[in-house]
Amino acid sequence: MQRLWNHYGAPVCAMAARATTSLHSRLSMNYSEVEKISKALADKTRLRIFEAISATNRVSCGDIVSMRGVTPATVSHHLKVLSEAKLITCRREGQFVYSQALRDTIAAYTRALAKITRGNQPARRR
Repeated sequence: MQRLWNHYGAPVCAMAARATTSLHSRLSMNYSEVEKISKALADKTRLRIFEAISATNRVSCGDIVSMRGVTPATVSHHLKVLSEAKLITCRREGQFVYSQALRDTIAAYTRALAKITRGNQPARRR
C-alpha cells in the first residue's frame, strides 16, 4: 500500500486521499492548482486541443492529430500536460486512447479566478 500524507503530516490511506482530493477539486482550488491550469492553457496548441476535447463527449488521440496537424508525439506531450493539470482524463480502450474534459475542474478554476478577482477589488463605498 502506498503511504500518503495529509496536509498536517499524518499518514492517510490512498483511497481516502483520492476522495479528499476529488472533493477538494470540486469545492475549492489552491493557488498552485490555479497556476498549473493557467500555464497548461497558456499554450496556443494545448488550448486548441482542450477546446476540441471539450466540444465532444470524448475524442481519440488520432482525431486530435488529424484535426490539429501536429505529430502524435506532440499531441501526447500536450495531453500529458492537460492531464496533469486535471483538465482532462485519458482512458485506453483497446488500441485507442480517448480523452474527455473534466468539467468539475473548469468549474472550480472559474470559481477560483472569480475569488481572486473579488479579493483584488477595492471595497465599495456605501
